[in-house]
Amino acid sequence: MRDFEQPGRSAVFAERGICATSHPAAALAAVDVLRSGGNAVDAAIAGAVMLGLCEPQMTGIGGDCFALVNPGGTQDIFAMNASGRAPAGLDAQALRDLGPVVDKNSVHSVTVPGAVDGFCALSERFGRQGIAASLAPAIDLFERGVPVAPRVARDWAKDADRLQGSAREVYLNGGQAPGVGQMFALPGQADVLRRIAAGGRDAFYTGEVAEDMLAGLNALGGVHRAEDFAATKATWEDPITTPYRGYELVEHPPNGQGAAALLLANILGHFDMAGMDPMGAARIHLEAEATKLAYGTRNALLADPAHMADAAALQDPALAAKLAAKIDPNRVADFGAGISGAAHKDTIYITVVDEDRMAVSLIYSVFHSFGSGIASPKFGILMQNRGAGFSLEQGHPNEAGPGKRPMHTIIPGMLRHGGKVIMPFGVMGGQYQATGHVRLMSDMVDFGFDPQTSFEKPRAFAVDGALEMETGYDAALCAQLEQMGHRVIRPETPIGGAQAIRLLENGVLEGASDPRKDGCALGY
Repeated sequence: MRDFEQPGRSAVFAERGICATSHPAAALAAVDVLRSGGNAVDAAIAGAVMLGLCEPQMTGIGGDCFALVNPGGTQDIFAMNASGRAPAGLDAQALRDLGPVVDKNSVHSVTVPGAVDGFCALSERFGRQGIAASLAPAIDLFERGVPVAPRVARDWAKDADRLQGSAREVYLNGGQAPGVGQMFALPGQADVLRRIAAGGRDAFYTGEVAEDMLAGLNALGGVHRAEDFAATKATWEDPITTPYRGYELVEHPPNGQGAAALLLANILGHFDMAGMDPMGAARIHLEAEATKLAYGTRNALLADPAHMADAAALQDPALAAKLAAKIDPNRVADFGAGISGAAHKDTIYITVVDEDRMAVSLIYSVFHSFGSGIASPKFGILMQNRGAGFSLEQGHPNEAGPGKRPMHTIIPGMLRHGGKVIMPFGVMGGQYQATGHVRLMSDMVDFGFDPQTSFEKPRAFAVDGALEMETGYDAALCAQLEQMGHRVIRPETPIGGAQAIRLLENGVLEGASDPRKDGCALGY
């Protein structure tokens, strides 16, 4: 139990249903849907879409989503991939002629948004009330507006210069990011949501809405065509899993980086984590070295599964054992190339469990802050820049190409124990997510932390040749890690955010929400 004389949050406990996410308005919308008779899928869609208004720098209907769904009363988990594809006219050589990487601010970084098709597919397969009911709360608030929350205001001001063209008119007030407590609305997107509620996914991917997105992209030299949008379709896949000390980590398969989380867990499984100080240098060092190895392997292999030579290679226990043997527990080793790609920390995550114990783990993003910075001229739909996740290395499995899905960093997670789903969860923070998944699981399994306690501990992350350490770690610990060979820096922003719902043995639901964000867990 936490020290009530120190800053912190209590976990939220509920009997019937609960939501945990990064903004209170979205959590409330989800719980209202549950109370009106909707199930966890209906509620998760309602809350997720709401976050496109509440945290527009993080997500929106111009982005992608992934989800894991456990229908309740069974150990079965279904994985939905609603990530969009590159346009059919994309030419990798033409992009190489422009530079060594896909420019994150370029129209060529824009892949077709998959989230709307994903929400409709989720609703059709597992929802109870229909897509129109799930969109109704968001339609109202997109029209009326919401007050800007503190963390959102900070992120908005920091990245406002990424907005370009008509996006500046939609997402800025007189050229300035809105401040804390100021109202922000997206009436153009309220109109789009009404159309989707009435006409389903076709109202977004064909007709006037699609034409608006195409007009904005083609005016900037994009090769996107109407056929690219019309063909967008979410896919249903089998999740991937690995055991960890009697528990089972469940992840979404590629093209997301869930396989990197499994590999990292398998590497750490070769070490006595429980024998370490959970806040000490030995654990931080080990996680950092294992992260470098897992992510380096991810960067070499992970892609659209249709273009991976061996999609199961990252789950091979022999690979984990080989990588674990490379780690020196006392010194930083040179593993060669590490994590590549521009840093980003811009994602939302929502999890909902309902009265029947259906559990949803859903993550939804436009990639970098404000995505590409490009918005459609009429409706103000902000377009993601997931194409910046492609490689331009010729012959690489993740090489940019027509109709391909790029490697994604966003991953929903679940934890099973004894054949039962015991926790849907997610950890935001771009590249950090795979490390964050394993850190949370290790905190619980190796050290006995509850999820809320885990979220409130400081984080460290090895990225771009440095070890980012939040200010919760003191100078003496940082110095100790520097002596081991790490280049310690303080991160520009807090490392990630997280949400989780734990299904307790007595039937009670326990919701946890990361204080790094503005959100909360709410239940009834």
